[in-house]
Amino acid sequence: MKQKRLCYISRDYYNQTSAGNKAKTDTEETLVEMGAINLGLHRTIKNSKIFAFFRNLAGIIRACILLKKGDILFLQYPIKKYFTFICTVARFKGAKTISLIHDIGSIRTHRLTTQQEVKRLSHSDYILATNNKMKELLISNNFQKPIEGLGLWDYRSPYFNKNSHPICNPGNISIVYAGAIHVRKNPFLIQLSKKLKTWNLIIYGKKEELTGWANNPLITFKGFVQPDEFIRTVKADFGLVWDGDSLDTCSGIFGEYLKWNTPHKVSFYLRAGLPIIIWKQAAVTPILEKAGVCIAINTLSELEQKLNELSSDELSKMKENTKRLAERLNQGFFLRQALDNYLSVIYGMIT
Repeated sequence: MKQKRLCYISRDYYNQTSAGNKAKTDTEETLVEMGAINLGLHRTIKNSKIFAFFRNLAGIIRACILLKKGDILFLQYPIKKYFTFICTVARFKGAKTISLIHDIGSIRTHRLTTQQEVKRLSHSDYILATNNKMKELLISNNFQKPIEGLGLWDYRSPYFNKNSHPICNPGNISIVYAGAIHVRKNPFLIQLSKKLKTWNLIIYGKKEELTGWANNPLITFKGFVQPDEFIRTVKADFGLVWDGDSLDTCSGIFGEYLKWNTPHKVSFYLRAGLPIIIWKQAAVTPILEKAGVCIAINTLSELEQKLNELSSDELSKMKENTKRLAERLNQGFFLRQALDNYLSVIYGMIT
């Protein structure tokens, strides 16, 4: 059987520091290593939305022209305005589409209904949901195309962290919270600043985006740090994944979204050598628990007891597991695994 071409469409990423764009460029790197061909224009990074709009449109038109019968076109969803068009052209030309979901807008922003999103996604031949919880959600809403879960986002960086507390001391735990700080996303931090008494919190982000911080000596603000610099230099024991306005549960749009989403922050922490502290109901918690790289909690109030029960041996083992998983993330393991499974089914070949 003639080998089919695995193809993708690159684009302009005008904001390379965002988690979404990092996930997409890392995906492209893995695709290239798997022999994929970019049918669009070469990747650029500019700080102009107008430039990005016209360049991305030109890349999509070029890809649709170059697409051939039998090609496998890998798409990263959502693609603003063009997803249905690209899938329709691919079907017309005898190509197959595999679409990797980065975000479900019907849950995250509610700009369309779940039924509308299912209808849109159904234009693709195959779907990679970010995890099995998202997969189950789509199936429960009558999505009928082949669908699998990715697992975790891969995370590529030339750096590994060699500084993350080589001496494990459960009695002196430091926990990192990194990312955008916003009144809609993580106001729980204000409450935490008023109640934190037993462990150290290191915050990477703009403190000024929230008001009402308590003057707590256990909290250190580091401001914004470039991702690779964070991975190389951070000194801590855990990374915290929590959103919303409550210490008792993950709430609001961003908190509830954790039930279905795979936060890129999880892979970011893991690549920095940090095991995860995460909400028990988060979609990726079963994956992290199976890998032995997390402490799952229902409320932040119970974290103190969990840390007190943690032995030095348990913490050391968790960090060793994290190191092994970080190496996999750096190699594109999860995307390779998912694509190999699909390609072997579709064409009887494994890349």
